[in-house]
Amino acid sequence: MDVVSLDPYLHVRTAKNPEYAPGGNKLRFIADYTGVPQVWELNRGEGWPAQVSFTQDRITLIKYVTGTSNVIIGMDMKGNENEQLHLLKKDNKLIELTNSPEHIHRYGGSSPDGKWIAWSSNRRHPAYFDLYIQNLETLEIRLAYSDNGLFASLTWAPDGNSLLIEKINAPLDNDLGILDLSTGCVNWLTNHSGEASFIDAHFNKDGTHLYLLSNKDREFFGLACINLKTKYFDWMELGEWDYENLEMSHDKEKLAYTINEGGISKGIILDLNTSELYSWKTPVGVISKMKFSPDNQKLAYEFNGPAYPPEIWELDLKSIQAERLTYVSRSPVLKDKLIEPEIITFHSFDKLQIPAFYYQPKNITKKLPVVLYLHGGPESQSRAVYNSIHQYLLNLGFAVCVPNFRGSTGYGKTYTHLDDVQKRMDAVTDLVYIVKWLKTNRNIDFERIAIMGGSYGGFLVLAAISHFPQYWSAAIDIVGMSSLRTFLETTSPWRKKQREAEYGTIERDGKFFDRIDPLNHTDRITCPLMVLHGENDPRVHIKESEQMVTKLKDRNHQVEFIRFEDEGHKFEKLKNKSTAYKEMVQFLIRHIGE
Repeated sequence: MDVVSLDPYLHVRTAKNPEYAPGGNKLRFIADYTGVPQVWELNRGEGWPAQVSFTQDRITLIKYVTGTSNVIIGMDMKGNENEQLHLLKKDNKLIELTNSPEHIHRYGGSSPDGKWIAWSSNRRHPAYFDLYIQNLETLEIRLAYSDNGLFASLTWAPDGNSLLIEKINAPLDNDLGILDLSTGCVNWLTNHSGEASFIDAHFNKDGTHLYLLSNKDREFFGLACINLKTKYFDWMELGEWDYENLEMSHDKEKLAYTINEGGISKGIILDLNTSELYSWKTPVGVISKMKFSPDNQKLAYEFNGPAYPPEIWELDLKSIQAERLTYVSRSPVLKDKLIEPEIITFHSFDKLQIPAFYYQPKNITKKLPVVLYLHGGPESQSRAVYNSIHQYLLNLGFAVCVPNFRGSTGYGKTYTHLDDVQKRMDAVTDLVYIVKWLKTNRNIDFERIAIMGGSYGGFLVLAAISHFPQYWSAAIDIVGMSSLRTFLETTSPWRKKQREAEYGTIERDGKFFDRIDPLNHTDRITCPLMVLHGENDPRVHIKESEQMVTKLKDRNHQVEFIRFEDEGHKFEKLKNKSTAYKEMVQFLIRHIGE
């Protein structure tokens, strides 16, 4: 087998979050050429983009201010997720806007005249997000709306006197409303019973209706319209998969959205004048961050597939042909080496059908070691995207299986709730059943099975090796929770209520937590374990890893712990990714390699 080092896989550059300049002749995006995500600019007719931001920490957001060449950028410090907003002027001068490093600021759009921006923040209380507007000339900040809840500004209304806002009731439930900036009163639009989400909303041409995606009274997200005066909710397009990423053209005549078909995107254009639908061809992967050009002739988007690392693509709306605009990820070393998955399904203990992506190395002649990779969330979904570790392991001769166990999104509202609270261990049992399926249906070496995952996926890893130890030869836990009890005690205050909707509360479910928490069953773990964590993680406190490692070391169990002092919940800096990924690969080679 032609084996290369991990470096070419790891050093693949990515381009994300496209934003057209007002004139349409320039496109800005976030790229990690330098090892830290920064703003880059591509001029039409020029082959190579230019860097326009130069900061020590990662850029997390870029948005043009309406009618100007100025850009709002977001940035946190060492991965702590306390996003601060800055104004990047035309001359590349950077002006601090929020300047409150201990708080989070979430951008909420610029006013139609380009003089004001909106954002939400937990400045008043760490558990609540209020709404603010800020003048970009004087930098004056005004509190626009305050209540004890989680609120966000979504966009400015066309009249410039009100904001479309949301109240987040639970991770998968929200409400939309119009906030009148002169009175501070909110006209709520989406009163509903049961759980429902209302996302990606856009005003129509005359500001009388909202186009949006919702799963109100349905399993899956569809395209709908709300009359702002009567609050009448009307479905426009429905299907048997979730619709995602709704975007509207500047002339308000076209909508773009994607259909999430089992973790793979299909792009759709809807002409509002003719009601015609168009689709376009893409490789296997995921479309996101779609943006119409100022002249409404093009649609830029981020495309990320197993064999196509994240790049900016552009669709010509006349020919319905797409082309790739950036080539930051191109690597001759990896040509023809990247592998796409097959979608498999298996039945769990209760006959529930569980989907998974299965990646198999080329030219196999013998039984394969396999790595199960578990997504975080829990309300999330593994998608068909590029993953440097997956692809490198495939090149080394490992198979990789990526299940969307119960509780994952993308397969309907009911499926997402099958692991809630005291059904938590059902998701762990799913992992055992996929191992059994692989043993029967694929060429797997049953003595060489590893399991790895991050965040909630890390919790599942620890739960699997402590409750079903006989199945695993090695395990890797990345920023995972070792105890739901201590996790809820230490996570960020604003996140606690959100997570309780999924996991339960200590008061009501504490005894159940104690019964299942991996931290209380470390004596049952038999396989070697690697643990990785960033010290600035605001979601899962590093204590979750520390207490697990301490308990295992106390009984002389084989455990390796890698901590990063300048990272948070995700490892963003190239030097840290290099350390983490190389250690993980070597760990897997030692324990399930040949």
